[in-house]
Amino acid sequence: MSKIIETYSAGETFHLGRQIGEEAEPGQVYALLGDLGVGKTVLIQGVAKGLGIDEPVNSPTFTIVQVYESGRLPFYHFDVYRIGDIEEMDEIGYEDYFYGNGVCFVEWANLVEEIMPKETIKITIEKDLTKGFDYRRITIS
Repeated sequence: MSKIIETYSAGETFHLGRQIGEEAEPGQVYALLGDLGVGKTVLIQGVAKGLGIDEPVNSPTFTIVQVYESGRLPFYHFDVYRIGDIEEMDEIGYEDYFYGNGVCFVEWANLVEEIMPKETIKITIEKDLTKGFDYRRITIS
C-alpha cells in the first residue's frame, strides 16, 4: 500500500521527515530515491530531528555511511551514489547496520537493490515544476 504526500516547501519536506523520525522503530530500513536536488537531504535532516539528533546532518557522499548515536535510536545514513561495486557495502559491514537496532536510510538505494532487506520501506521524492519550484510528490510504499 502506498501513501502519497505533497509538500510545497523545504520546510514541509523537513516536517514530513521529522514525523517519520518520530515514528521510526528499531530495525527499520528505508530506501530513499529521487534525482539530484529533489530534497533527499532535507527529508533526512527532518528524520534526524524526529529521532532527537541535534548535530548537523549532511549527505555522506564520500564516506558512504554516517552514524548518529545521540538520538533515541541509532541513525545510519547511507549515500551509495558513488558505490562502484556491491562489495564496497560488504567492506563497510552494511549488514550490521541494516539488521541492527537502529534506523537506516539509504539514498540511491536502487544502486544496491540486491542487498536491500525485503521489508525495506521505499520513499520516492519527485519534482513537478508545473506545480511550483518547491513542490515535491513523496511516495511512501
